[in-house]
Amino acid sequence: MRERILDRLTAAGDGYISGERLSGDLGISRAAVWKHMAALRRQGYQIEARPRLGYRLAKRPDRLDPALVRAGLTTRVLGCRIRYLPSCGSTNLVAKELAAAGAPEGTLVLTEEQTAGRGRLGRRWVAPFGSSLLMSVLLRPALPPAEVPSLGLSAAVAVAAAVQRCTGLSPGLKWPNDLLLEGRKAGGILLELAAEGDMVHHAVLGVGLNVNVAPASWPGEVASRATSLAAVLGRAVDRLALLRGILAELEERYRIWQEGGFAALRAEWIERNVTLGREVTVATPRGVVRGRAWDVDREGRLLLDLEDGERLALAAGEVTLSGDNVNHEDEMG
Repeated sequence: MRERILDRLTAAGDGYISGERLSGDLGISRAAVWKHMAALRRQGYQIEARPRLGYRLAKRPDRLDPALVRAGLTTRVLGCRIRYLPSCGSTNLVAKELAAAGAPEGTLVLTEEQTAGRGRLGRRWVAPFGSSLLMSVLLRPALPPAEVPSLGLSAAVAVAAAVQRCTGLSPGLKWPNDLLLEGRKAGGILLELAAEGDMVHHAVLGVGLNVNVAPASWPGEVASRATSLAAVLGRAVDRLALLRGILAELEERYRIWQEGGFAALRAEWIERNVTLGREVTVATPRGVVRGRAWDVDREGRLLLDLEDGERLALAAGEVTLSGDNVNHEDEMG
C-alpha cells in the first residue's frame, strides 16, 4: 500500500493530492492514509500536508523504491516488474529464484546492499549501503545457449553508454565485462545462464556499478584498484536517473543483440574498449596465457596472439592488462 501511495505522490510532482482522493483511489480510510504517511516519514520521506490541499512529496531519501524507479521510466519490458530489497545476499540469486517461479522477462531485482554479492570467479562485491547500483535483470532470449554469452559484452556497452549520457564520463570496457574509469574498476557485469540442450530457460544479467562510493569505504588494497562515478566527478550522482538510463540503454541494446547478435554491437564495443592492442595475461580454463589482444570476433571472443606464435580465440577468461597497476582481480567482481 505504501508503494501505491508513493506512486501517486510521485505522479503528482510538485502538486498536492488530497487525502480524500487517496482514500477513494486506494480503497482505504482517511485514517489509514494518515498512518501510511507517518510511516513513510519515518523512512526518510519528507511529505508536506496542508489543509484543503492534501499531501505533497517534498523530498525523498536516496533509495531505489519501485515507485520512484517507475516514475519517468521509458522502457517497455525492462522493469515491468520490480522486486526491491533494502538488503539481500545477491540480486542474481533472487532473480534466479524468481525465474524458476515463472517471473516474466524484464523482471528487475534491486537492492541497496549485497551481503553475499559476487562478481566473476565468485569474488565478493564490496559496496556500502545505498552507495551503488546493484541490480539483476531477468531475460528469456529465444536463442541457442552458445550465442548468449556475448550478451554480457553487449550489456557492458549499454551501461557505458548510460553512464556517459547521464554524467558525461566515458567508461572504458575491459574484456569481457569490466567498466573502467581512469584505469580503475568502476563496475562489472555478471551473466548467468540456465539452459538445457538447445533451449535457454533464462539468463540473469547482474550489474554492479560504483556510483557514490567514497574511496575511503573500501579496504586499502581494493581502494587502489577501484573507483566510483562520484570519485571521478567530484560530486554525487542521482542513482535513480542513472538507473532509468541504464534500463533504457540496456533494453535498446538487448533488442539489437537479439536481432543481429554481438556483431551488431561489435563496433560500439571496440570504440570503448581498453583491451585491444595491449599485451595481456589471461587466466583461462587451460591455464594462464600471455600475448597480444588484437581483436574481438563477431561472437565476442577475444583474439589473442600468444608469445609462442599461437593464435587463440577465447570465449571466457580473466584479463590483466600489462603496464597497468590494476590487475582487476579484486573483491569487486
